[in-house]
Amino acid sequence: MRAVLELRNLAIALPRGGDRRHAVESVNLKVDPGEIVCLVGESGSGKSVIAQAVMGLLPPALKVTAGEILLDGEDLRLVDEARLRDLRCTRMSMIFQEPMTALNPVMTCGDQIDEVLRTHTRLDAPTRKQKIVAMLERVRMPDPERLYASYPHQLSGGQRQRIMIAMALILEPALLIADEPTTALDVTTQAQILELIRDLQRERGMGVLFITHDFGVVSEIADRVAVLRLGDLVEMGPTEGLLRRPTHPYSRMLIASVPSMVPKHRDRDAAAQIVLRTEKLSKIYGGGSFFQKARPVHAADNVEIEIRRGEALGIVGESGSGKSTVARCIARLIDPTGGKVFLGPDEVGTLASRLLRKHRRRIQIVFQDPYRSLNPRRTVGDSVIEGPMNYGLGREAALARARDLFNLVRLDVNSLDRYPHQFSGGQRQRICIARALAMEPELLIADEAVSALDVSVQAQVLNLLDDIREKLKLAMLFITHDLRVAAQVCETIAVMQKGKVVEYGPVAQVFSNPAHAYTRELLAAAPGKGWDFGHFEAA
Repeated sequence: MRAVLELRNLAIALPRGGDRRHAVESVNLKVDPGEIVCLVGESGSGKSVIAQAVMGLLPPALKVTAGEILLDGEDLRLVDEARLRDLRCTRMSMIFQEPMTALNPVMTCGDQIDEVLRTHTRLDAPTRKQKIVAMLERVRMPDPERLYASYPHQLSGGQRQRIMIAMALILEPALLIADEPTTALDVTTQAQILELIRDLQRERGMGVLFITHDFGVVSEIADRVAVLRLGDLVEMGPTEGLLRRPTHPYSRMLIASVPSMVPKHRDRDAAAQIVLRTEKLSKIYGGGSFFQKARPVHAADNVEIEIRRGEALGIVGESGSGKSTVARCIARLIDPTGGKVFLGPDEVGTLASRLLRKHRRRIQIVFQDPYRSLNPRRTVGDSVIEGPMNYGLGREAALARARDLFNLVRLDVNSLDRYPHQFSGGQRQRICIARALAMEPELLIADEAVSALDVSVQAQVLNLLDDIREKLKLAMLFITHDLRVAAQVCETIAVMQKGKVVEYGPVAQVFSNPAHAYTRELLAAAPGKGWDFGHFEAA
């Protein structure tokens, strides 16, 4: 049986001037019909570069310098751009990580899928529409006729990803490349997308190259796993064997970094000072427009939570459940519609904006994307000292505090004069943590602060947050859709659904004996829930 995709001694050169000469070097890999191969490794390992090389989408700065890329036996290195255009969507297709940036915001979803058919077939318009609607039904989209005429911004994240899948599969390609297609999705939507890809792959006998850093996803979907490190393929084998008996130290390190679903044992100090308390906190958005009647949306509905000094409270739930709305109301980035927010003894939820300044420094937020959180035109040192200086601290004292914090977050103090683009993603997140701590807050809010990080970097940042919380006795509100992360970070957990807290209690109790059906649904959808990652068997 001939492989759908085969890479032979593939090498891709990097521009001169860096520490590495190759993004990918001497990689040999194949994907058979009806097989899912997962490509794993940290950022910079070469995963996406390989996908781009196969699709003929490499940026001009990167060049394939050696090897073969065989699609059904045809070497893609030897074909011209016209042939590549013919092969895309017909023989090979790709699903990208972020559908909102991959889809055209000014075209309806139906028109974007129709563009593929207009380019590659001679079908008439009614036949094309019938084929598209049938595909939307196949990818389990509700009301396909309505969604055909909808724009990307009118769909949820999971629905946008389904549109990308429909577009990729409309011409039944032999090879599907999925580049981190579930990273930004909540756990239940992720489970649905994984099931959908697996069902379509089996139904059509496609070969799938699935790129991910989530080993829970790997355990659910992969037939074989290939591990990349700095452009080198260090290990490859069947999923069961590689996850349970990895032979390369790098593979073992990656797998051991996966957080456990078994919560850490933490003793909650019930006598510690209450740092944050909410009473019937609510936020209602009016919705509607000039042409539509307003339909109020209860983004937060009578939310009551409490966090003591040195404690971490996790808020989990699907996208749109109200997690980030609650955090923004607490930080007063948006005004609550009703209820109260107590910071220590002070009620700040109903304070007028002009009176909030003295309380701003008491609550600090670490956001999901550290690159967008930092000013690219300012040195990281200037970003860290800006807040304290705005509250009256002198420049030299602020710089001394920044140096202390860089030591605390394990960064080189001599790098304060560098810019954000000169750091890795994990280092930038450490800088954002240092910037938040520079204000000496009483409450730290982490809003999906590790969801975009590699599993090994995620483990480092989680350990760092643990150490900081222990040293500073800091209260933390931790928002995440990753139940494994919540299990390792938090003492208490609040489960949110449609703006309401449907379950609340010690994380060990909620995970072991969930009382609400929605909590049980979330736990059941967690990828790799039956795996004990990091506990290896003898080879």
